[in-house]
Amino acid sequence: MPVPVPRQREIPATESGQPLLHTAVPPLTEAAAEAIAQPAPHTTSLTLLVIADDPTGDLTVPEILDADGHRIRLRTARNLTEAARLLTPDVHCILLDLSLPDTGPRTPSPPPPSASASATTTATAVDRLAALRQVLRIAPHHAVLVLTPEADAERAAEAVRVGAQDFLFRDELDGRLLSRAIRYAVERKRADIAQYKLAESKLRAQENARLERGLLPNPLLEGSDLRFAARYRPGRSRALLGGDFYDTVRTPDGTVHAMIGDVCGHGPDEAALGVELRIAWRALTLAGLCGDDLLATLQEVLEVERPCEEIFATLCTVDISPDGRRAGLCLAGHPAPLISRPGRPARLLPYENSGPALGLLPKARWPRRQVELGGTWSLMLYTDGLIEGRIGEGKERLGQDGMVEMINRHLDRGLSGEGLLEAAVTEARRLNGGELTDDVAVVLLSRAES
Repeated sequence: MPVPVPRQREIPATESGQPLLHTAVPPLTEAAAEAIAQPAPHTTSLTLLVIADDPTGDLTVPEILDADGHRIRLRTARNLTEAARLLTPDVHCILLDLSLPDTGPRTPSPPPPSASASATTTATAVDRLAALRQVLRIAPHHAVLVLTPEADAERAAEAVRVGAQDFLFRDELDGRLLSRAIRYAVERKRADIAQYKLAESKLRAQENARLERGLLPNPLLEGSDLRFAARYRPGRSRALLGGDFYDTVRTPDGTVHAMIGDVCGHGPDEAALGVELRIAWRALTLAGLCGDDLLATLQEVLEVERPCEEIFATLCTVDISPDGRRAGLCLAGHPAPLISRPGRPARLLPYENSGPALGLLPKARWPRRQVELGGTWSLMLYTDGLIEGRIGEGKERLGQDGMVEMINRHLDRGLSGEGLLEAAVTEARRLNGGELTDDVAVVLLSRAES
């Protein structure tokens, strides 16, 4: 609601000592608009910038005081070009006289035959508020009050709908209530900006969640008796994905294929390359490739898609037989998976004779090792972000041995599935004394023999 103001009283001159005399408004240059800074926080006395066109010199602004009784500083501008020069970061509020000459078209374009009378009225109002629109464009973070004759209340209300915080009647200026209107306008603008940022943050979080769901894989395990769980935590602040990637699919012959990989580096290029390698792995696996042939083709993909020749990727692939009792294991410079069975402590799978990381050596080979799993088991694939976190304040790393001990402690507590992975990542962060700097991806495949 507009602030009610009584009649104007006698007032001293403004800081410049000049009456508010103004000329027509020339267009504002982009350079001037870009120079406008955000208003300073309200920690000292307020500053008001008055923009008014008053050729007769009868418009004056009363002395105004803030809540603490300090005089609110005044600046005056005859047009928007002057306003752009005076709109420095210490300005908190703008008082715009709507009698400024319009900067937009003087005559609105005729509406189409189907347009209503209200549409014509709106078009005219837009032209009459062109100066306000330009002020809002060059000062989007400042509170804006508009000044208008009492007879033009409709235009004043439209100004508030366009974006002004409030309106005042020109012939009813009063120092005390004008000061109050300025303070309310400044606080209202800050509240609006805070609300906008909150809504924007929520929207960004929703969009990020949708994007993350689209980038992370949807396991294809229909028809399999294996249980799947995964945890992913990018190392970069506010990142959706890092260079780690994983996937799991079941091919028509009943074989379950799983993989996990890590592109060296932590930037967006590495994250994008990780997504490309994951998609390529799924397509090649569904096309029937496995083991050395699959990794050799993935290396070709990496060599074509990587942003520079220094980029490489580690990879671990596992193909589990249809009966779930055996698996083939290929390691390309990647840590070996961990297997746990009932009644026995978890241990690492054999990792001798593993091949090099993808992208390091041309025409490299990656031997496939056969592994006996048994009837009931859990197989955990992970990236080195889980094992390279520090322990306490020293330089010692958790390492694979420390990770195995950690997993065994959680298994002794009866944890499994997602609970086991969440506990492992949480403890790794705690031991590190805070967030892990590297990306972390963990995949758990489990089978219970009936």
